[in-house]
Amino acid sequence: MRFTKMHGIGNDYVYVDGFAEAVADPPALSVRISDRHFGVGADGLILVLPPDDGVNAHVRMRMFNADGSEGEMCGNGIRCVCKYAHDHGLADARPMKVQTAAGVLSLDYQTNGDGRVETVTVDMGEPILALPDIPVDKSGLDEQVREATFVSMGNPHAVFYVDSINRGPQLALGETLERHPAFPNRMNIHFVQVNGDDEVTVLHWERGSGATLACGTGACAVAVAGVLNGRTGRAITAHLPGGDLGLEWRESDNHVLMTGPAVEIFSGEWPE
Repeated sequence: MRFTKMHGIGNDYVYVDGFAEAVADPPALSVRISDRHFGVGADGLILVLPPDDGVNAHVRMRMFNADGSEGEMCGNGIRCVCKYAHDHGLADARPMKVQTAAGVLSLDYQTNGDGRVETVTVDMGEPILALPDIPVDKSGLDEQVREATFVSMGNPHAVFYVDSINRGPQLALGETLERHPAFPNRMNIHFVQVNGDDEVTVLHWERGSGATLACGTGACAVAVAGVLNGRTGRAITAHLPGGDLGLEWRESDNHVLMTGPAVEIFSGEWPE
């Protein structure tokens, strides 16, 4: 099985061309191939597939976390799906429409001098703020999580504001809160230090993958939470452990836009 490893500001996945390859058991493959000692090493597995019949999209994305669980969406991963589809000749539409478990998203992209995709802007659509739809069990909220701001960008996020980033204790707390009883589908946890009206620093704990260098949907949730709490403006730069993302919660249509790089690292063969 041919594969390609790619990353969006350090959020790395193994990509497989589902137009050419058949993967019988994606959850099991994701666990094996993501292992950083005995596999390729990644935050998970992403399949680039033909869209479902009747869906107005150019490609379809399925993403699996390192523990084998399937996620609805991945903001950094979808930028790399766009790059993979364009650079590997699967689709060249602009904007490119990608089918995900959270709906069809529209992506614009910029190419370098070699004609390869370098930067991608994703229209992430409207955030979901109603607790049952995120989902969050309101009756289960206790002192540990009551101060969080909850946002779904197709997958669930809890945003906590902190005076400063303190990696060790905050990641330990994130690991605990991922499986809090109030979160029926588990939760992505984010700790945010506000540096100014247009700038934040973020630390992530992602459900199913743990501490990651970047979470695109999480950064979008942070942008929304900043406006809701009056802490930031509608356009911000988010400094993540792996790099920076440009984010805007657009007032005109309520959509969140995310801009960042997509990078291909290497390709190889997996002995399936």
